[in-house]
Amino acid sequence: MTEAAKDLPARIADVTALEELLSRPSPELVQALQQVPGDIMVLGVGGKMGPTLARMAKRASPERRVIGVARFSEPGLREQLQAAGVECITADLLSREALAGLPDAPNIVFMAGRKFGSTGSEWLTWAMNAHVPALVAERFPRSRIVAFSTACVYPFVPSDGDGAPESMPPTAPSGEYANSCVARERMFEHFSHELGTPGRLLRLSYAIDMRYGVLHDIAQKLLRKQLIDLSMGHANVIWQGEANDWTLRSLAHCTAPTSPLNLSGPRVSIRELACELGERMNVAPVFTGYEAKTAWLVDCKEAFRLFGEPRVSLSRMLEWTADWVQHGGASLNKPTHYEARDGKY
Repeated sequence: MTEAAKDLPARIADVTALEELLSRPSPELVQALQQVPGDIMVLGVGGKMGPTLARMAKRASPERRVIGVARFSEPGLREQLQAAGVECITADLLSREALAGLPDAPNIVFMAGRKFGSTGSEWLTWAMNAHVPALVAERFPRSRIVAFSTACVYPFVPSDGDGAPESMPPTAPSGEYANSCVARERMFEHFSHELGTPGRLLRLSYAIDMRYGVLHDIAQKLLRKQLIDLSMGHANVIWQGEANDWTLRSLAHCTAPTSPLNLSGPRVSIRELACELGERMNVAPVFTGYEAKTAWLVDCKEAFRLFGEPRVSLSRMLEWTADWVQHGGASLNKPTHYEARDGKY
């Protein structure tokens, strides 16, 4: 057991304990941020990962100005972040005027985007995922920009392989969302080539929080005795706290022009996840469908080279998830739709 693993709790008691764990910086992050001086601004801080990532940045570098930008439509979020030392600015990133009014920050984490609700509002999805990146890249040409992308930019790859490497061209298989995410990457690439802006495009696959994520979805289905779809039979997962940590450490690994970096953990079997969670929850899973020979999978060897192997094991995440769901822990009620193969969200 590593020293980091020894510091992990056997269970996560409540949301306060969860958010402390998700925002706990590693010693390596503290060291990495010493290489990238200046303010850190998180654009789109109001999403699922943004609040804990911003708090982690502040905890890792307390003397630094950490700025969170969002519309702040969730009641209480702005006050919670400010209490943690994060400066909050309300802004609509679709507005050039609002972007012009933001401070110049040497380090930017771009987390804005739209996925769920894309079907029926494709125009807004493309505006958020392609137009906003262009506006941001044009506004901050001298900043390091670490931008979130997704594994969905890749085509499906064999389920029994290593996953898609960063060298594989981003040719999304289907769906407005996935294709708009390719456009997001291309906008950041264009301005990085034109203006010399350093950055990274983080192709994230399934960060795990007790309140949402692939493990949460499967555990909820087990609890409700619902069918578990095996159509997308495999996935990559990573503890969200680790994803936060690696994202911020990526500021010290920016390239000019910007370049992609797969960010997740090892490949896992949906069937095996359901069986292992079922054992912990004393519920027998009931499956529907069969595993396809392909899936959205990513090869994370480069991230492991830069940041090390994931410290929070799959077994630990399964234990936490089973306990959380069985004890009625909070849920964001935002299914990942990991089983979808048509790209419709």
